[in-house]
Amino acid sequence: METDDEIIEILKDILKWVKFLGINAVRDVLVNVLDNDRKKLIYHLSDGNRSSIEIAKLVGVSDRTVRRYWTSWMRHGIVEPVRVRGGERYKKAFELEDFGMGIPDLKIVKRDDKNEP
Repeated sequence: METDDEIIEILKDILKWVKFLGINAVRDVLVNVLDNDRKKLIYHLSDGNRSSIEIAKLVGVSDRTVRRYWTSWMRHGIVEPVRVRGGERYKKAFELEDFGMGIPDLKIVKRDDKNEP
C-alpha cells in the first residue's frame, strides 16, 4: 500500500497533466466567448465581490447586460456562482493573463464601446 506522500505525489502528477491537456480548450473558449474588450473587462472584474450593478457602472453597460453575460458564461463553465445576501454573483474561473490575454483599459473600453449592449 502506498503512503500518503506517495499518493500526494501521484495526485500532483495527475493534476499537472490535466492542466496541460485542458489549457488549449480553456483558451479557445475564452477567446471565442470573450470576443471583445468590453466582455473581457466585465469578465476580469467578475471577482465574486463586485455586484452586477457595480461592474455595470464601472464598464458603462446596464446591469442586465452583466447578468446576461454571467448566465452565458456559466453555461460555458468560465464563471462560478457565489452566494451573497440577496442573491448570487459570479466569479471568474480563470485569469485572462494566464492564457496570454491582456486586460483592456477601463477608460478605453468606456470611450470606444458606447453602442455595444
